[in-house]
Amino acid sequence: MKSDSSGLGRAGLAIILAALAMLGPFSIDTYLPAFPSIQAGLQATPLEVQQTLTAYMLSFAIMTLWHGALSDAFGRRNVILVALAVFAVASFGCASAHSIHYLWGFRILQGISAGAGMVVGRAIIRDLYAGAQAERLLSLVTMIFSIAPAIAPILGGWIVVFMSWRAIFLLLFGYTIALWLACFKLLPESLPKEKRQEFSAEFLWESYAKVFKSPLFHLKAGTIAFNFGGLFLYISAAPVFITQHLHLGADQFGWQFIPSVGGIFLGALTANRLAGKISVWKQVSIGFCFLIGASLFNVAFHLFSVPVLFWSVMPLFFYTFGMSLVAPGATLLVLDLFPSIRGIVASCQSASVTLIGAVIAGVVAPLLDHSVLALAAGQLACALTGATLWYTGRAYWRSMTAQKQNAWETVG
Repeated sequence: MKSDSSGLGRAGLAIILAALAMLGPFSIDTYLPAFPSIQAGLQATPLEVQQTLTAYMLSFAIMTLWHGALSDAFGRRNVILVALAVFAVASFGCASAHSIHYLWGFRILQGISAGAGMVVGRAIIRDLYAGAQAERLLSLVTMIFSIAPAIAPILGGWIVVFMSWRAIFLLLFGYTIALWLACFKLLPESLPKEKRQEFSAEFLWESYAKVFKSPLFHLKAGTIAFNFGGLFLYISAAPVFITQHLHLGADQFGWQFIPSVGGIFLGALTANRLAGKISVWKQVSIGFCFLIGASLFNVAFHLFSVPVLFWSVMPLFFYTFGMSLVAPGATLLVLDLFPSIRGIVASCQSASVTLIGAVIAGVVAPLLDHSVLALAAGQLACALTGATLWYTGRAYWRSMTAQKQNAWETVG
């Protein structure tokens, strides 16, 4: 373990990094209950309002490719502070938007800046900690971060009922200003100047090429992306799933999000306790048992029953539990593929997650949200794809290790 000089300690650092990562779910989940209000207030169609989410996700995915590279060159802390300032401006712009097209524009600006905390935060963890300690800190961040998806839709529903959809973005503006001040005073710089990389077109091209040409990167990062995709399918479809299939109100989104977040929290807690006690490979396998088992149950139930409140949301708890068991170990394995350009690797990994999320939000969810059975089948497809990528990656890694060992023996 490397130590930082911030005086924050592991728990304090986890809180700061989790608060930064919360910008993502706050930007998405808080305003989902406001879709009908935005549609009425801006005289927009349901599809136009849905595309505010797609615009955010696509810009988020594209920009996450750069957050890590920028932090490798200019420092972790500097990138986070600039991104928070941009996000604050974008949030205020969303609150002031007088047409759906202006809202698209400011949502894109939010997407450009929102991912910095998540991407750079992972690099900071790996800068300061290694092995089981890094896995424990990453799972601790996940546990704290999981509060956001639980309270965001509930808070958004209350704001819509008692105030206005614009107040949601004003709340994001205030949260971001407070977070900027906290990071300015407390966040350590984990990458000293002598360890920073050159920010040049040639170096970036070589670095990105190195990452994207790696089969192991695509297999391991794809595992995380598709696992998250199974959850994000339900997040994207939440306005329809909650109001049309479960016949609940805009202030009752907690019925979907609380079980999901409960699974994330308890899965992260379990991963924290298991770190260093069992191998990453075994922990991930246990996680996939929950992911695939929950998805299979979800499909089987809705084959023979109409959607009902408890049984239609309960599988989400076990799905996210498994997802949180898989994520910490798989994420650290991705970051360790290229230690000298860890920020760029974190960017590429986050971009893969967000790109899958954008496709699901813009294409898959609108195609499947007419039926809860279709949503369940889509989630099962995501879990099976994630598992296939993971075990293919494990077989590939074993093959590469055996080849290297044979080469050393031949030389010897």
